Amino acid sequence: MKQQIILYFGCVGIIAASCSPREVMIQESLTDFCLNDELRERIRVDSVYEQPVTQHVNLTGEITYSPDGVVRFVSLVEGITAEAHFSLGDFVKEGAVLAAIKSPELSTLLAERQSLRARAQLVDRELLAAARMYEDKLVAARDLLEARSEKERLTIQLANIESTLALFHPNEAKGTFEILAPKSGYIVDKQLNSGAPFNSGDNLFTLSDLNEIWVMVNVYATDMQFVKPGMEVGIQTLAYPGETFHGRISTLSPVFDSNERVLKARVVLENPGLRLKPGMSADIAVERRTGAQAVAIPVGAVVFDDNQYFAVAYAGDCKLQAKRISILAKDGDMYFVGGGINAGDQVVTKNHLLVYEKIKALP
Repeated sequence: MKQQIILYFGCVGIIAASCSPREVMIQESLTDFCLNDELRERIRVDSVYEQPVTQHVNLTGEITYSPDGVVRFVSLVEGITAEAHFSLGDFVKEGAVLAAIKSPELSTLLAERQSLRARAQLVDRELLAAARMYEDKLVAARDLLEARSEKERLTIQLANIESTLALFHPNEAKGTFEILAPKSGYIVDKQLNSGAPFNSGDNLFTLSDLNEIWVMVNVYATDMQFVKPGMEVGIQTLAYPGETFHGRISTLSPVFDSNERVLKARVVLENPGLRLKPGMSADIAVERRTGAQAVAIPVGAVVFDDNQYFAVAYAGDCKLQAKRISILAKDGDMYFVGGGINAGDQVVTKNHLLVYEKIKALP
């Protein structure tokens, strides 16, 4: 609901009746009308007071996972998914087998590792022999350095292969490689499907613990003036009707999203009980305080009649007035009044229309 500022233009002086041919003439002095017992039981009377004039801007957004506490599994090789053992949204424990894959590149790495290990054993013997011969001054220092250099080169090559294979555990009985969950969490993104190929650099899946989530808020150009970092917001979702989650805008992007043509504001929320899930849509209410003060009167206590606003003021069961009021602003279920009603006055807030019609009918 966009903020609506409603300006009241009154007509003054003795020509007030000519401002509109249909203007309602209301007796604004104390009337002879009194509440009977039945009507007194049906109405409600409340006092009104000055409050800070607020503006609520209603925005939309989406809940997503926070990058903190997230693990993205990016493949270092090409291959084909033989089996996938998880679905989007599943909770998986650290070390659980998520998928079995086949990869010629990994098979080649296995063979290369075996070859390098054999070569490393031979180089170890050659290095030991070269060291003894150097001590006996049978070879030059250059020969010993070359043997050591070859040893270091093989060690680096083996370490690179081992680091890659550590991500894809070989299952030699099935001729496949297994991908294990690097931590416990929820699958919040999945690109692995049985029988589907993947390339080096592909993000195969993403894990998140969801203890903290982000709400990405869409801020259109017309709302930019109202939305600032640090402002309090109320967040509601269809999953929990009537419940509001409270947070603050932590950042506001200075650049428009090229696809959605909006600025993205971020709200960071703790997520106890993991109730908020990535992908949920959300309604976000941003409260902006203008710094001004005005008398606030419930929307349900105001009568709109022939383009004018009235409230029924109560000073006693036989002291009721239909007062014409000027509206400065409307925010949610409150009107902010610029005149007609003063702080501390009492107004009829329930069945006020019944009383208004009786006052209106007086001669």
